Amino acid sequence: MPEGLPPATAEDGLTQRRRRLRPALIINTGDGKGKTTAAMGLALRAWHQGWSTAVYQFIKSGKWTTGEQLALAALDAEHRRTGAGGPIEWHATGSGRRWVRKPDEEPDQSEAARDAWAEVKERLAGERHQLYVLDEFTYPLAWGWLDLADVVETLRDRPGIQHVVITGRGAPAELVEIATTATSMTKVKHPFDTGQKGQAGIEW
Repeated sequence: MPEGLPPATAEDGLTQRRRRLRPALIINTGDGKGKTTAAMGLALRAWHQGWSTAVYQFIKSGKWTTGEQLALAALDAEHRRTGAGGPIEWHATGSGRRWVRKPDEEPDQSEAARDAWAEVKERLAGERHQLYVLDEFTYPLAWGWLDLADVVETLRDRPGIQHVVITGRGAPAELVEIATTATSMTKVKHPFDTGQKGQAGIEW
C-alpha cells in the first residue's frame, strides 16, 4: 500500500476527505492474544488527536489495576494540566477476569453489564465522546445479558462521528456485519497452554 493508498477503488461517490471522516466500528475478536492491547493502542492515538475517550470494561474488575489504565489516567491528567491530548474516562463494571461464566464462583454481573450499556447508549445519543472502547463486550452478548438486536441498532444508527472499538472472543455475525473493520486474532502459540500464568508487563 504505497503512500497509504488503499488497494481498492471506492464507488460510493465520496471524496477521500469525506470518506475518512466516517465513524469507525472496529471489532477485535478471535482466540488469540492482543485484542484489548490493540484497542488500548487506539486509545493512545485518540488522545493524541485530542479526542474525548471513554473506556468501558464489561468483565474486568476495577479492583485489579492494569498498566494501560494507569497510563491512560496519566494522559488524562496531562490533558487536564496542560491541555495536551484529550480527556479519558475509565469505567470498570465487571467483577472478575473470567472469559467463561461460572455463576457458582462469582456474583452475577448481568445487571452491571446492562447498566453500563445503558450509559453507553445515553452517551452515544448525546455524542459525548469521539472514541468508545467496549472491552470484552462480546461476552455479555454471548451470555444473553444484553439484547443483540438493540446493540446492533444502536451502534449502526449512532449519530455524528463517534468511533467504537469492541473486544472479545466470538463476536456475533450481526455485529461483524455492521463493522467497518473486523480482525480475528488467531492463536498460534501461547505460554498459557503450558501452564504458565500471566506475566507483569505482558498481560497487565
